[in-house]
Amino acid sequence: MNPQHFDLIIIGAGLSGIGSACRIAQQYPDKSLAILERREKMGGTWDLFRYPGIRSDSDMASFGYNFKPWYSNEVLAKGGDIRNYVAETAREFGLQDKVHYGLKITDADWSSEMQQWTVTAIHEQTGETRQFTCNFMLNCAGYYSYDQGYRPTFKGEESFRGDIIHPQFWPENFDYSGKKVVVVGSGATAITVVPAMAEKAASVTMLQRSPSYIMAMPDTDRISMVLNKFLPKETVFKMARKRNILFQRGLYLACAKWPNAMRKIMLRHMRRQVGPNVDMRHFTPKYNPWEQRLCAAPDGDFFESLRSGKSSIVTDHIDHFSETGIVLKSGETLDADVVVTATGLDVQLMGGLQLKLDGEDVDMPKKLIYKGIMMQDVPNYGWIFGYTNAPWTLKCDIGGQYLCRLFEQMEKRGAKVVRPVDKDGNDTGVGMLDEFAPGYIMRAKDRMPRQGREGPWKVTMHYGKDKKMLVEDPVDDGVLQFESPEAANTVNERPMKASA
Repeated sequence: MNPQHFDLIIIGAGLSGIGSACRIAQQYPDKSLAILERREKMGGTWDLFRYPGIRSDSDMASFGYNFKPWYSNEVLAKGGDIRNYVAETAREFGLQDKVHYGLKITDADWSSEMQQWTVTAIHEQTGETRQFTCNFMLNCAGYYSYDQGYRPTFKGEESFRGDIIHPQFWPENFDYSGKKVVVVGSGATAITVVPAMAEKAASVTMLQRSPSYIMAMPDTDRISMVLNKFLPKETVFKMARKRNILFQRGLYLACAKWPNAMRKIMLRHMRRQVGPNVDMRHFTPKYNPWEQRLCAAPDGDFFESLRSGKSSIVTDHIDHFSETGIVLKSGETLDADVVVTATGLDVQLMGGLQLKLDGEDVDMPKKLIYKGIMMQDVPNYGWIFGYTNAPWTLKCDIGGQYLCRLFEQMEKRGAKVVRPVDKDGNDTGVGMLDEFAPGYIMRAKDRMPRQGREGPWKVTMHYGKDKKMLVEDPVDDGVLQFESPEAANTVNERPMKASA
């Protein structure tokens, strides 16, 4: 096998992968670059998910790329529009021919002798094994499994005569017109699916074990519409982006600082939206706002669907499935022709890639995250993991800028290898997302890398702090270990400091 060699390999051709590639390709046009994508099309999440109503839950002024303004009066974009936006951006930056499709990556092994990664992948259509080598690798494969969603098994479901569908695998051209639908779940997907399906279904019932916080938000940016009459559209976009980032951050901080007061405000907001005829126990979460991500309802469509009677909500637990529906613990039965299991994602970090250093597996849960973008002791490796409390793509933008600064520093020092080294014993055993409490994160805590007690080892989930750290602070901070080709060749001769 004769592997192709590249200066940089990016894993994943979704929003993060294409966004990061644009930043790097623009500043380093002479670097050879390959993007490895498992699917047959680019777009990542926005190509995979095709369920009714699929859309962003962050405003597009801040969710889109800073270098590729999203000019639209629509606040939350449809899934297909985002998919087209990613493809259009790739074309504009000349990346469409750099994507290798249909490749399931199995492992990546760093050779200290060769000072490069060897990436092994299976071309799924042919079963052919392919190998690539690169000097630096950037993983933008997201945080969940594309092969399976989180799907609990329910007693008696095999007897159900209708259709059971997980939103991650929505059947093409599935017709639910005139059918009775039960949507199991209360997260962002359920809040999206319910009003969308209610337009054609005979009835839609959202069945939840516990409520979520749902925020009605305008789906038209009226402020920008007015400003566009007087100011250049580029200026209006920058103002909208800054305004929305500050609002999101302010809301999150207010929820963290004054949880009881913000809980009351959110409950009053939902009360006004649902009207006086809905039992508020369906809208009273057991947790405080932003302990889990808030759900967005554009123009209050979810609440409007409930008020109009097109949909309904039930808070209970499933006892078992029957032939014609779901029997609840309370004894109530929900008749259904279609059950949508909006039960969440199955977390899979880095696309399921197994990292190796000189043939030895990297024990990721024992590694610290450095500046939220690199991994302790792992050379020439970056990882884009977005925000849980802000638009995901904010991280890929500043992450791409940081990597360009890192490459520049490596060139100045004549270094071929760079790795973060914890010289001060920062490991506290705290996971990188231990303060974030949704079910899909709690189920994956044992798979998560750790964060340290301070400095670049601490995961902030704070765009402003991260932007300063990644875009403004010195790259050479005493934590990164730069190695010349000669020094890198001797790495195997030195014992590497073990993680606790």
